[in-house]
Amino acid sequence: MSTATTLPAARRTTRRLTIRRIAAWIASRATDPRTSLWFVIGFALVHAVLWTLILVKLKAAQDVHMDVAEAYAWGQRFLLGYGKHPPLSGWIAGVWFRIFPVTNWSTYALAMATVSFALVVCWLIALRVVDRRRAFFMVVMLALYPIFNFKGFKYNADLAQLVPLPLLVLAYLNAFEKRSFKSGLWLGFAGMLALMTKYWVVTMIGAIGLAALIHPQRMQFLRSPAPWVAIGTMIVTMIPHLVWLEEVNFVPFTYAGDVYALSSRELNVQLVIGYILHNLGLLAIPTVLGLVALLLGSVPWRPSDVLARIWSRGPNPAVNLPQALNIWIIQLIVAIGPPLGALAFTVYIKTDWGIPLFFLVPLALVAIPSLRFPRMALFSITAVWFVATIATLIAAPSIATQEIASNRVGGSTYAARSELARELTQTWQDRFHSRWAVVVARSDIGEPMTFYSPDHPASLVPGEAWSSGLTSLDEAKRLGFIGVCDTTDPVFLQPCEAWMAEHAKDAEPLVMNTMRFFNGHPGPSTVWKVYLVPPAK
Repeated sequence: MSTATTLPAARRTTRRLTIRRIAAWIASRATDPRTSLWFVIGFALVHAVLWTLILVKLKAAQDVHMDVAEAYAWGQRFLLGYGKHPPLSGWIAGVWFRIFPVTNWSTYALAMATVSFALVVCWLIALRVVDRRRAFFMVVMLALYPIFNFKGFKYNADLAQLVPLPLLVLAYLNAFEKRSFKSGLWLGFAGMLALMTKYWVVTMIGAIGLAALIHPQRMQFLRSPAPWVAIGTMIVTMIPHLVWLEEVNFVPFTYAGDVYALSSRELNVQLVIGYILHNLGLLAIPTVLGLVALLLGSVPWRPSDVLARIWSRGPNPAVNLPQALNIWIIQLIVAIGPPLGALAFTVYIKTDWGIPLFFLVPLALVAIPSLRFPRMALFSITAVWFVATIATLIAAPSIATQEIASNRVGGSTYAARSELARELTQTWQDRFHSRWAVVVARSDIGEPMTFYSPDHPASLVPGEAWSSGLTSLDEAKRLGFIGVCDTTDPVFLQPCEAWMAEHAKDAEPLVMNTMRFFNGHPGPSTVWKVYLVPPAK
């Protein structure tokens, strides 16, 4: 009798001790100044590897998104701008694909490397605001934020902002604290990097400027050289790009005005509401899971004690209140400002524009002084992240199969553009025994041709006013080109055919059909009108 009742108890004790040992190890590594940096870097690397594997499985039945292919295309030449956007996102892609192969998996690895870099920089930001325990808790909350996992699957100018914007906030907190000439230089360089990624970052730059003016300690900062050195440095370092802007007649602003201006107030309001609800929904996930982890970390769990364990008023040395105030002001402004601006100027505000704007939310929450973070909470939040990640990894192949089964008649990413690119490359080389240099097609067709074709032809969009500068119509006629029109899209088919009739009069017309199969499931069948224009003699 005694043996039967003692062994299970012993096993339970061993299990508790094992969990506590793991929790103690996580807490010690995350809070020890000698190990915490490498622990956070290690966590970010594991996050990047696991989510790259997940995305490879999850997106196995798809081509890469056109934005990813576009970033790759921009990176083929290091220009000072690419028509629609400043150049940094293209430069990053250019460097990446000179190291890694041009394959689907490497695009997902680039996206996850971007968000994992942001995780580490956000941890450095947090150290200026909270103690190391809260800082690591915040990092894992960010890893649970969908922008930093499955929603961040496509590398583009929006996701690329998660490289310079955390650096910009870090540089601002450093300048606000040190108020030195050198800190102003770093802030100016960070501002330049941000602006060279996408002009949308003026929302964050403006929020930082307003935070500096609103903060109770503003006069100490404004009387120092830091803000003025930062402004001067940013302007001087932007001069080459400003010269490019003038040379192209400020075409990125023409693009923004043509594409995002709205005439319908009703549609404008609907889009703003959608933007707000979309981003609130994404932020609810790490917020709720963080709260769950806090509650699980309050062991032994007694309803009467749990609130006292995680909420307590009074002084809290774990929070640097002046810097926390900066974070709260910045995040509040970038949360409220863009929707109000979209309403005021009747602008189409895309949900993806929120991708780089809310990475400070977890820090703003963990910096609430009344919140208390038991040591066990670090284990709990890490366990929640690990279980969610592994569960997604296991489910990814089934999700991919279900997705293609439900997209048999639509969905551009399932339209087998990669197969078309390889077929067109072979056709061109068989006809002309040379490299295929230019593809003429709409962006969502032409950019994948650039990515998937072994010849990586430059993409030219018919009639586009904001050309990337990678090629031109004159160059296309000199080198020869392949024109492609999608017959399944009647809105764009007629203008595409009209452009080909004018500029590809001597072309050899072809019709090609593509269809992808994945795990026995067919994707959509697409018929393409193809125009082969030989090189000029």
